[in-house]
Amino acid sequence: LTPGQLIALEKAVNVKVVDRTALILDIFAQHATSREGKAQVSLAQMEYMLPRLRGWGEALSRQAGGRAGANGGVGLRGPGETKIETDRRRIRERMARLRRDIKGMKQARDTKRHRRRATPVPSIAIAGYTNAGKSSLLNHITGAGVLVQNALFATLDPTTRRAELPDGRAVVFTDTVGFVRHLPTQLVEAFRSTLEEVVDSELLLHVVDGSDPFPLRQIEAVRAVIHDVVEEQNAEQPRELVVINKVDVADPVVLTELHHALPEAVFVSAVTGQGMDEFMGRIMQIVASGDTEVTLVIPFTRGDVVSRVHAAGAVIDEQHTQDGTRIVVRLPASVAGELEQFVAVDSRDGAA
Repeated sequence: LTPGQLIALEKAVNVKVVDRTALILDIFAQHATSREGKAQVSLAQMEYMLPRLRGWGEALSRQAGGRAGANGGVGLRGPGETKIETDRRRIRERMARLRRDIKGMKQARDTKRHRRRATPVPSIAIAGYTNAGKSSLLNHITGAGVLVQNALFATLDPTTRRAELPDGRAVVFTDTVGFVRHLPTQLVEAFRSTLEEVVDSELLLHVVDGSDPFPLRQIEAVRAVIHDVVEEQNAEQPRELVVINKVDVADPVVLTELHHALPEAVFVSAVTGQGMDEFMGRIMQIVASGDTEVTLVIPFTRGDVVSRVHAAGAVIDEQHTQDGTRIVVRLPASVAGELEQFVAVDSRDGAA
């Protein structure tokens, strides 16, 4: 509702009116836990509240000025600030302070992200509509112990956890805040940190609530927001794997419709574990698609390199020879380039 509509409706029905945006902001305020999350919610609430403040003109003046003893003659100090003007000024000052704080937090978050990027561990973002089961999925994969509730926006702060794929490769999963149709502008701005995690990831797991009557609408809403953020940051669209969750309680007719509409999607239940093996296999396949297979001979004195190879790639074969540890491994191209000095001579010849 516009501020004018809100006031007119409250006068007509004589009760407090809460519109959709105010309700979403209230839910966000209940679930914010981190310092940054709380600051972002406060900023969004103030941006929403500022044009909706109401006053009663000069009746609530904070200062009488020269009027008090001289009947407000011409040339005197005037009525001073009204209460509504004071409130607006205080809110603007607090908003400016919150923006500075959030900017400082962003620098710390960027530093952490750059550190993660410096390591060859692939980053995977879990995104989707609110209450689609993203946190349950993260808990099932990593045992993260993230709060899970059957409630809207139970997750507000991005949670990052490390896990191993079936082939032994390490990856990083990030749980993000849920999306919603027609997301209010204040929220898109405030929760930029979550959207940055999605854009910066190498793979996007788009989780969909299979038990919802209209899951395809959810998919459209999430893709629209991600598309806007990708365009705004001039970034590349991350690879997407659609994951239909809650198949254990979904309507079979809806699932059939989804099978036809999304033939590439995987169907899982984070609660029962149904379809999780196929799901992890697909992630492994996508992550490994940009890898190169190399044979390395690493001296026994370089145990650090062996550890790095195990963490960054999928080891196919490993033998101990007189020259050192001989490892056949699939690695990201960037890591393979860094370990060029350890590439076995015979494998180089074969490649030539």
